[in-house]
Amino acid sequence: MAITYLKKAKARPAVEHKDLRDTVASMLANIDEGGEEAVRDYARKLDNWTGDIVVSAAARAAACARVPEALKEDIRFAHGNIRRFAEAQKATMGECEVEVMPGLIAGQKQIPVSSAGCYVPGGRYSHIASALMTVTTAKVAGVPHITACSPTRPDVGIPDAIVFAMDLCGADLILNLGGVQGVAAMSKGLFGGKPADILVGPGNSYVAEAKRMLFGEVGIDMFAGPTDSLVVADHTAAPETVAWDLVSQAEHGIDSPVWLVATDKALADAVINSVPGMIDSLPEPNASAARMAWDERAEVILCDTREEAAEVADRYAPEHLQVQAEDLDWWLGRLTAYGSLFLGKETTVAFGDKTSGPNHVLPTSGAARYTGGLSVHKFTKTVTWQRCNAAASHELALRTARISRTEGMEGHARSAELRLMPQPV
Repeated sequence: MAITYLKKAKARPAVEHKDLRDTVASMLANIDEGGEEAVRDYARKLDNWTGDIVVSAAARAAACARVPEALKEDIRFAHGNIRRFAEAQKATMGECEVEVMPGLIAGQKQIPVSSAGCYVPGGRYSHIASALMTVTTAKVAGVPHITACSPTRPDVGIPDAIVFAMDLCGADLILNLGGVQGVAAMSKGLFGGKPADILVGPGNSYVAEAKRMLFGEVGIDMFAGPTDSLVVADHTAAPETVAWDLVSQAEHGIDSPVWLVATDKALADAVINSVPGMIDSLPEPNASAARMAWDERAEVILCDTREEAAEVADRYAPEHLQVQAEDLDWWLGRLTAYGSLFLGKETTVAFGDKTSGPNHVLPTSGAARYTGGLSVHKFTKTVTWQRCNAAASHELALRTARISRTEGMEGHARSAELRLMPQPV
């Protein structure tokens, strides 16, 4: 077995996150105390936003009217694919009822949460697709109230295309808010919303920390870090295609690692040689972000066999896993740890990020070892129920009482034994 690193990520200094945690904790405490006024104050100080927080029906309509029709059609296309995939997911979620023993009936129900808060990143890029992925999935799950928010641009607010996407997907309330203040406002149901039962959507480190701190008080989709991607490629892959697939993901940001696991050294060398020129051809700020991500975070790993390559991929448990190799069915059956899998040269992570249907809100930083991405399941509670007749109740009472007393839980035993006595009509 031979696994060789042709390019290895630079050692990263230990980063102290205490300042970030303290800042977020202070902001959340201030919003707890000051409510909407505190949120407005942060919007003014951090985003230079002094306009309306709630995007009114008239403002929605005006924003949608400004979006070019061709772009609207592209957004509708993506929305249709995302909705259809979410509907197919929902169809797999069954309710059941079973007679566990004679006279004891138990069952399972699927109940959507009552409200959801969908965060749509802004900043360097306008993440239209994140609005589609989060709001659409919540809507298909049957969530009655959906609030969406996104960072504003000075004197503009949320970019028109994002407002159009939120509106198309069915957001009940849209807030001109980003960052910690946006997350906190949704969690508390400020500005006419309903307190969120779950907060979803990607964001920067402050947004991620706010969601982490609020977890328990509300649900969250996952603990998310910088996006990451891994490509597995053999001798049949085209170096240019592999290289661009890596570069396209590196442009997310300086902390976004990309990894190539190759079984062919000539291909690996060709990719290493061609990536810098591809990065140089990008506009700014994309080029600078991709260059640092490639220089400091990227790795290229050479394996002797496809089994070794699969083992490496499973160990990294990437958010996005792309396979450009022979026998795609073998890879589909063998790989076990990824957020979303892209099989063959005809598909690419960019499709999944924007238009193809499966959700792009996915586990990062190795979390794909134990969880999947955002889906209708995240917005739905699987709950159970039971009822029984007198005969079943009698047997359950006897056995429950004995187990309870063995455990030392006398109150449980007495509660069970009450069912042995005639019940008042």
